[in-house]
Amino acid sequence: MNTNATYEVVIGLEVHAQLLTNSKLFCGDPIAFGAAPNTQVSAISLAHPGTLPVMNETVITLAVKLGLALHCDITRHHFFARKNYFYPDLPKGYQVSQDTAPICTGGYLDIKTDDVLSRVILNRIHIEEDAGKSIHDADDQYSLIDLNRAGTPLLEIVTEPCIHSSAAAFQFLTALRQLLRWLNVCDGNMEEGSMRCDANISIRPQGTTQLGTRVEVKNLNSIRNVKRAIDTEVTRLIELAKQGLPIQQETRSFDADKGTTSSLRSKEDANDYRYFPEPDLPAFEISDAFITEVKSSLPILPEALKEQYQLRYGLTDYDASIVCSDQEEAAFYEALVQGHTFYKAAANWIIGPVKAWCNEHSCSINQFPLDPIALGSLIRLVESGQVS
Repeated sequence: MNTNATYEVVIGLEVHAQLLTNSKLFCGDPIAFGAAPNTQVSAISLAHPGTLPVMNETVITLAVKLGLALHCDITRHHFFARKNYFYPDLPKGYQVSQDTAPICTGGYLDIKTDDVLSRVILNRIHIEEDAGKSIHDADDQYSLIDLNRAGTPLLEIVTEPCIHSSAAAFQFLTALRQLLRWLNVCDGNMEEGSMRCDANISIRPQGTTQLGTRVEVKNLNSIRNVKRAIDTEVTRLIELAKQGLPIQQETRSFDADKGTTSSLRSKEDANDYRYFPEPDLPAFEISDAFITEVKSSLPILPEALKEQYQLRYGLTDYDASIVCSDQEEAAFYEALVQGHTFYKAAANWIIGPVKAWCNEHSCSINQFPLDPIALGSLIRLVESGQVS
């Protein structure tokens, strides 16, 4: 690599989103967060011999809903695969996933970074089950295994390597999380692990098109930490390149407290998971009628609603973006502006004191003590000068 070059950053993201279902992907075990270890399991999620999986149909609906909102092509013929690898918290010794038949292919999400609009191209979205959780710091002598998460339904959303800054990665994840919540596909809570992100990062001399050797930073638990980890890795990779040192393809971990990454393991190009078709699950077809039905159930999407609010209520791009950041807040605003034309003032109240109160009390806007009618009356009094 040219040590005198300036470098372009190339980033691809892999996002795991836990679906808002009541039960696991292939059995009826609950998936509520915070339950005592190993209490949300059964013979099926523990992989006892002779047990058979049964598909959770809601998962298919949620996957198609997200795929349509992200402009993906929906695959019609489906079958699952076994992704074979050994890890103590993987009860079956393999993970049921989709390999050659992901439920959604292609697609994109438009984002704005520093007022510049760009398009993040998606490679695929596929369904898979989660593994359990290994706990290494609760006992001095042993690692502990909690299998409550084993079998939880996930969507893995994979971008192309088309993101070129940590700021753009931050905006993409922010917009994706908003969409997941808007559609009630995933709650997007990264602190609880219901949305997780791996970042594949490489650099190349400006003006070249060949991808450089990539490193993968795993299991980043906040959007801010994704940005920090990318910045840290880019600095390290550029320093290696300037010194003429080779960049190793590897998986790395990010220490949020120290702001550093460390090597976990080397990674080969060859796929060593030994995928083969899952024999215990029948193939299934997604019909045009089913896709039409899901499409008709989609709500208006945030970007379209934001444009409506700018045209109908004269809101700025910023105000409309904040008001449309959450479906409940948008509905509250719609009710709030009924019967008066103080559209900007209503947005200011939601963005300012209402949101501040909700954040302070860790609640949604629907739990705000004043309903939209009462708050609208107060706004009219303030705007008419009757109340300061």
